[in-house]
This record gives sequence, structure tokens and C-alpha cells, in this order.
Amino acid sequence: MATTKATFGGGCFWCIEAPFKELAGVESAVSGYAGGDTPDPSYKEICSGTTGHAEVVQVEYDSDVISYGDLLEVFFTVHDPTQLNRQGPDVGTQYRSAIFTHDDDQQEAAEAFIAELAASDAYDDEIVTEVEPLETFYRAEEHHQDYYEKNPSQAYCSMHIPPKLDKVREKFADRLREQPVH
Repeated sequence: MATTKATFGGGCFWCIEAPFKELAGVESAVSGYAGGDTPDPSYKEICSGTTGHAEVVQVEYDSDVISYGDLLEVFFTVHDPTQLNRQGPDVGTQYRSAIFTHDDDQQEAAEAFIAELAASDAYDDEIVTEVEPLETFYRAEEHHQDYYEKNPSQAYCSMHIPPKLDKVREKFADRLREQPVH
């Protein structure tokens, strides 16, 4: 099995890590930071909005089981790509909608996917998702990994993550794994 990586920023990383872990073929979903200038930033630095980084999830997946296109479809289902520098209550550039590509094929696929969404008027507002090559991925602190799994009753998690999981479970029922990745 050869795995490939994909990196997505769609607001709080806890909110996109959990849905990706539901998918067959996803070997891991790691919360972290990308797209900024500060080397090895901390969560506190990220929250300041001054590092240029976005909260992201790096997905390692088996492309024989799930395609990059499938991951894009899930990504655009679990966040609002029309909100500039925010997702719901989370405001700042660290919560921007972004796809950090690992190669030219991903870059082209992401740009084409967004163009198709725009052409089909899938959203009432303009898609503001950034697509750029990944320079460096910094793994977030350990307590941010598997956050929803470890803290399902935490107020933020219990309010924002279950609706995203419900969407994925309903829309992508044929692509779910039997047991989520831990």
C-alpha cells in the first residue's frame, strides 16, 4: 500500500480532523499548522493571528481506496469555503479556507474542483479557498491530536463537530470505514 498526503485548512482543525478520520482509506489525520512564516509555531502563537499560519489537518490516505477528489468533496462539505478568514465563530487568518498541495497534480485537481463548484453555483457567495503549494507542515501539540475523540462533551466540540460528522456519514456513507482511525 502506498500512501499519499493531502493538507486542508477549513477553520478549527478539530472540526475537520474528526470527519476525515471517518473515511475508508484514511490512514491518519494529523492536526497542525501551515502557510505562515513563523518556524515551529505554538498554538498560542497561531491564535494570535500573527504567524500567517492556518490551522490545518494533514491527511495520509491510500489512493487505491479513496481518491484526492473524494477528499476534496468531503473538505468542501464540512466547511464553508465562502467565509473569508473565518469559520462560524472562529475569526482570523488562522481559520481561513485553504488547500496546501503536495504536488502539481493536487494543485491542478484542487483548482479544477473549485472552478467546477463555482461554475455550478454550488454556493451563493464566491469561494475564497486559497490553493497553494505546501512548504512546511508543523504538527500541532499532542493535546490537539484526536481532540474530539478525547473531548466529545467539551462545549465547542459538542456544538460544532457532530453536524459535520452527520453530513459526512449521510453524504458519504459508501466511503466510510467500519471503525474511525484512532
